This record gives sequence, structure tokens and C-alpha cells, in this order.
Amino acid sequence: MEHHEQPEPLSPAELVAMRRSATNGRLAMTRRSLLRAGGAMAATIGGLGALASCGIPPAGRTDAGRSEDHSRAEKRLNFSNWTEYMDVSKDGKHRPTLERFTRRTGIAVKYTEDINDNDEFFGKVQAQLAAGQDTGRDLIVLTDWMCARMISLGWIQQLDPANLPHAYANLSAQYRDPAWDPGRAHSYVWQGIPALIAYNKKATRGKKVDSVSQLLEDPQLKGRVGFLSEMRDSVGLTLLDMGKRPEDVAADDYDAALARLQKGVDSQQIRRFTGNDYTTDLDKGDLAACVAWAGDIVQLQNDNPDIAYAIPKSGYMVSTDNLMVPNKARHKQNAERLIDYFYEPKAAARLAAYINYACPVDGVREELAKIDKKAAENPLILPDKEMAARSHSFRALSAKENKEFAQKFSDLTGA
Repeated sequence: MEHHEQPEPLSPAELVAMRRSATNGRLAMTRRSLLRAGGAMAATIGGLGALASCGIPPAGRTDAGRSEDHSRAEKRLNFSNWTEYMDVSKDGKHRPTLERFTRRTGIAVKYTEDINDNDEFFGKVQAQLAAGQDTGRDLIVLTDWMCARMISLGWIQQLDPANLPHAYANLSAQYRDPAWDPGRAHSYVWQGIPALIAYNKKATRGKKVDSVSQLLEDPQLKGRVGFLSEMRDSVGLTLLDMGKRPEDVAADDYDAALARLQKGVDSQQIRRFTGNDYTTDLDKGDLAACVAWAGDIVQLQNDNPDIAYAIPKSGYMVSTDNLMVPNKARHKQNAERLIDYFYEPKAAARLAAYINYACPVDGVREELAKIDKKAAENPLILPDKEMAARSHSFRALSAKENKEFAQKFSDLTGA
């Protein structure tokens, strides 16, 4: 009888973090609707609620996910994604980019917006995947920490490079080799999620804010500074400011970063730790400067010319939402063809023009300029090589580390 690894239950601190993320963090947001309504970056990076258990051995046999591929006989696939994460026609009745794919390939796409947050979706499919059963989905989009967890459990299929020529050629260098999926064997990036510094020029009286040190130490900002309640973003940027790499952070460095943030709390330099609700305070100037998500900035700048951003010299944090094929998927090759399609510059440009995320596809600028010249010139949507080279990602944590890190961050934020 085949053995399947079962994930550990969440600790109290992780549960608190997940609830907070689900109520006012990235997990709370739909993507396009809130971007238009208030400028929230709906990006589900998980932060404190991250369940990445990269120390878990693969569940069952290495071939456990393989099943007969019916792609040639059945010209269809089932694609599960987040709400408001695909371009839609003005009348709301069509998905132009997906429909172009179907016209070209003859493959019908059943597109379902049934992912509301990573943990909730994991709960939907956990029993089926653990039992080696088909989830009814050929393609899913999840955030990097959850991707790491599912890959480590042995629940995600390896992709066939022969079906991914555009993806292999056009994936931006900054996303090519994450520690949790070396060489992108199981995943390709859907969109990138940068975390950097934003400030209100009116509130700072024209002063530029471009470092975590300035956020924590500039007396002119006292009581008007915000950090995110997503641990990987706030601690990651603080580590970078200290000259440390989040990619290989040790417990001692993590504790040192928390001590810096604790000092900012104790001195009342930091006003509060926020989810996406910081956008209102930043727009009004109640927050002079804060750690922010790039998608928020793109939207806020459309309505408020006083909103500015800075990429710290020490670097910035980025995470990703990623395309994956779950075990026992019935139409794997069709799913791979769709992944590859979204790495063609024209398709990638249409998607980027609609959702305004960091596009992971090289060679898109010319095509995007035909649709939206302003978007094509925005480095938050199309990072140039210099900006991309300054991006960093928080390393994958074991289940034990995640519990410990989450508890310490929860103690700091008072959650």
C-alpha cells in the first residue's frame, strides 16, 4: 500500500497569521476589482501564514503523479486560478487571451476562479492528492511558498521542456532557479510580486525615502511609518538593509532583524504593521512612508501624483504566483501548451496590460507599448535588468523553522 505524507497541523501563531492574512492581508484581496477600487495588490504571498514544509520528503513513489495523458484525444483542459487574474473584455463576457489560445489550438479551456487563498485551496485538494486521485484540474496557480509545500509532498508533476519552448526561452533570469524548484522543473511564473518602499511626497515634504534604515531611524517620519504584516516582506527587506541575504537567512540573522523592528516599535517610529489597508493611509498621508506592494503603487499613482516609490540600494523582495500541473491531471500536455502560450510576448503583453503585475516574460516591452505605452515604461510592470538583478526571495523554511519564525514575528507585531 502506497504511503502518503500528511502535513503537520498549523501552530497557534501560524493560525493567527493566516487569519490576519485572510482578513486584511494579501489573502483578503481579489485582484482586479480591488485594484480599481482602492489599489490593493492581490498577491497572496502567505507571509506569516506560510506553510512551506520543504523538509518533508516526497510522498509515495516518484512516479505517483503519472497517469495516462488524454490530451490528444480530448482537446480541453481545466484551469483553476485566482479571482480577477485574467484579462476580460469590456463587456465582461469574454476572456480574449484564452479565446485566442482556443482558436489557435482547438483546445477548449474551462477557466474557473476558485482559488481565494492558498491555504483554503490546499484544503480543497489535499485529500485527493494524498490519496493519489485526480483533482479534476489540469493547471493551477499558487504562491511560491505553497508551491514549495506541494512539490515537497510529491503532489506536482514535472513539466516536459519539449512542450515549453517559449517558456524556457523567455522566462526572466530573476525567476529561473528558485531554491524550492531548481531549474523550474515543476512550475513557471504566472506573475511576480515585488515588495519595496512607498512614500507620500506631500507627507514627507518632498523628501525621498529609499531605505529601511530611513524608515526605522529618520525622526521626521516618527509615528508615520508602516511595515507589512507579511513576515517575508518586512523581515526580508530588513535583512537586506543589514547586508544579509534572505535566500540563506540563519536564525541568528532573523533574530537580529526582528530586534531592529522591535526597536522601531518600542520607539514608536513604526505606526503599525498592516495588510493591504495601508493604501488608504498612504494615500491620505497618515502614513508618510511604508513597505508596500508594487501593484498598489501602480494603481495609487494613477490617482495621486504625490505617491512615489523607491527600490532600496540593498535590494527588494519578490515572490511569485506560479503555474503547476497537479498529479493525475488528465490533460498535462494541453496544460503545458497553455503555459507556453502565456510566455509568447503578445499573450504576455495582453495579460500585463490588464492586471499590471510584474511580468515574468522577457521581450514583452514592444508588444505592451502597442497596448499601453505607460505600462510598458513602468519598471514595476516590466523591470529592467538592473532592477531585476536587485530582487531577492526569502528562502524556503522547514515546518519547524516556520513555526518558530512565525511565533517570533507574531510576538513582535502583537498579533
